[in-house]
Amino acid sequence: MNLQVGVKVLLKNKQGEILVLKRSQEKYPTVNNLWDIPGGRIDPGVSLEENLKREVLEETGLALTSDPKLCGAQDILKNEKHVVRITYTAHAEGEVCLSDEHTEYQWISLENLKSLDLLDTYVRRLINGELLEQT
Repeated sequence: MNLQVGVKVLLKNKQGEILVLKRSQEKYPTVNNLWDIPGGRIDPGVSLEENLKREVLEETGLALTSDPKLCGAQDILKNEKHVVRITYTAHAEGEVCLSDEHTEYQWISLENLKSLDLLDTYVRRLINGELLEQT
């Protein structure tokens, strides 16, 4: 089985809204335009935090303005792949500049995020749990 590790972040702005990104249908034809949070697979030999900072910068053009705090870990088991997805919370400021991996973005309250259609399954499971109530 192929093991991969991914880092994601519930990235908040000054108003406490969370950044969500709509995945590109061209780049990811099997995900059906799902909304997701920034992040991606790690480069081995590089710390989780450095990988997270790189992914956020690549996907959004934003730099983290706070130290990331761990809020959850999930197993994604599909076919012959096992992805361990580690999710953080952090803050960022500035103007979003999307990569070609995404077509849209929005800053959204946690309450509205919970009711967002086409939200990534693993984000939905995370935010519907009790992990975020303490952050």
